[in-house]
Amino acid sequence: MPLGLRKKKNKSKENSNLVENEEGGPTAGRAAKSAVNGAGLPPPAPSQRTKLVFHTQLAHGSPTGRIEGFSNVQELYDKIAEAFNINSSEILFCTLNTHRIDMDKLLGGQIGLEDFIFAHVKGVKKEVEVLKSQDALGLTITDNGAGYAFIKRIKEGSVMDGVKVICVGDHLECINQKNVVGVRHYEVARLLKELPRDQPFTLKLVEPMKTFEALEARSKGTTAGGEDRIGSGRGTLRLRSKGPATVEDMPTEIEEKAVQKVDDLLESYMGIRDRELAATMVEVGKDKKNPDEFAMALDEALGDFAFPDEFVFDVWGAIGDAKEGRFQT
Repeated sequence: MPLGLRKKKNKSKENSNLVENEEGGPTAGRAAKSAVNGAGLPPPAPSQRTKLVFHTQLAHGSPTGRIEGFSNVQELYDKIAEAFNINSSEILFCTLNTHRIDMDKLLGGQIGLEDFIFAHVKGVKKEVEVLKSQDALGLTITDNGAGYAFIKRIKEGSVMDGVKVICVGDHLECINQKNVVGVRHYEVARLLKELPRDQPFTLKLVEPMKTFEALEARSKGTTAGGEDRIGSGRGTLRLRSKGPATVEDMPTEIEEKAVQKVDDLLESYMGIRDRELAATMVEVGKDKKNPDEFAMALDEALGDFAFPDEFVFDVWGAIGDAKEGRFQT
């Protein structure tokens, strides 16, 4: 099955790879659901039915493209870029089933088999000088899995909350003229923490491209109908940094709660949120018998993070709570 738009192809070829958007602009809710259900698309040939085809749009508005054949986030971005004839470096992050900048619906290492993918691309660049008047800036950092760290949360009443030009979803490009593109989110968070107090610093940021609707509704927190349908498929595609992607059962509600608790600990200790990292830690710990065994396994699997001992202990406690029947289906 074709992957989407390709460069310099004739118009009839391009149209065969798109699901037309009759309303124009970003489609979410009902329109996205129609595309996910395959409206206007012929059923795949028997030889292709094992292939997983996902539908995607640019979040600020585009026709619908079809993508397949990716095993990790970078390959996914490459496929989306190919479908829309853009450079994959333009993609900041993706959300599932909503074109809005909704940090609760970020695409991580798993995609529900019926999820609709919206790609948020680079918009306005901005440079801001900030006075670090408190030890904590109030930012929570995450990354897109392909080298871009961005702001996932701004704590109310914090230093950063007072700088209204800085927004959730902004990509952090430079800190005091130091380029942080390609730097992992936990390192970016560490750089921000280590900035001296009562001294100004400069941030270069790139905000996601927004539609007029998104600008108008930014502070309302409303969602279009059908946008709460995250992970509605009975299975999920798990993306891996090495090796092929695999189709797995959706996590149980109890496993999701355990991951959420560990993700909260990541934010508390390290100033980052990363559900896939939290899920990996839960996976590492759920068959370990004691905290020392867990700490050794965690260091082997995720030693680059240099987790503090008290954080590891608290994560072990969270997993221990979950083990009391909560990993049983």
